[in-house]
Amino acid sequence: MSTVAVFRCEWRRLWTRPLGWLLAALVLAGMGWEFVLMLSQFLALQVRLLAAGNTSGFTDLVTLPWLAMYVFAAIVMAPLMSMSSLAGERRNGTLAMLFSCGVSPAAMVLGKYLAALAWQVLILLLVLAMPLTLALVAGADWGKLAAATLGLGLTMAALTAVGTACSAFTAHPALAAASAFVFTALLLGVNRLSLSQGVLGGLANQLALSTHLQPMGRGLVSTAGLVWFALLIAVALLLAIRRMADERIRG
Repeated sequence: MSTVAVFRCEWRRLWTRPLGWLLAALVLAGMGWEFVLMLSQFLALQVRLLAAGNTSGFTDLVTLPWLAMYVFAAIVMAPLMSMSSLAGERRNGTLAMLFSCGVSPAAMVLGKYLAALAWQVLILLLVLAMPLTLALVAGADWGKLAAATLGLGLTMAALTAVGTACSAFTAHPALAAASAFVFTALLLGVNRLSLSQGVLGGLANQLALSTHLQPMGRGLVSTAGLVWFALLIAVALLLAIRRMADERIRG
C-alpha cells in the first residue's frame, strides 16, 4: 500500500469528519469578517493617507496585515487536523491491521501528513480568494503576496509535521494535540528572553518560528528561512516514521 493510497483513504475520511468542516467554517468566517473591517478602514483613510504622502497601497495596508492573522488559525488547525492521524489508529487498534496490509511506516506517516496538510491548504486557498478578487482592481504587489503565501504554507507544513510526530508518539488524539500545542508554543517563544534583553542574534532567535516567518510576511524570502522550515519538517516526519517502524517491529 503506497503513500498515494494512504493519502486517498485519509483524504476521503477527512471529508466525512465534522472537525475539518467546522474549522473551515470558523476560519473562513473569522477571516472574512476581519477582511471587511480592514478594507473598510483602508477605504476610509485612503484620501487622508494620500494627502499625508503615504504611498502604501492595498497590499501593504490590508492584505499583508490580514494574512498575518492567519498564522493564529494555522497554529490552531495544524494540531487539530493531525492529532488523529496516527494516535487515532492506535486508539482504535487498527495499526496492526494496516501493517499487515503491507503499509510501510513511511507511507503511513507521509500519506496521513499530506492529507491533513492538503485540507489546510484548501482552506488557505479559499481565504486567499478574498483579497485576490480585489487585487486586480485595487492593485497588488504580487511578489509580496506570493512571499506571504509561501510563509503561511511553510508554517502550516511545519506545524502539521510537528502534529503528526506528536500523534505518532501518543496514544490519544487529545494528548497529541496538547503536545503539538506545547511544541508550537516553544517554537514561538524560544527567543522571548533574548528579545527582551535586546539580543537580535544568537541560537534562540534562529530557532524561533517568528524569525523566519516575519520576513516572508513583509515580502522577503531568504535561503536560511527555507532551510529552517525544511529541516523542521524533515526532522518531525523522520521521528514519526522511526516511531512507527519501532511499533511495527514490536507488534
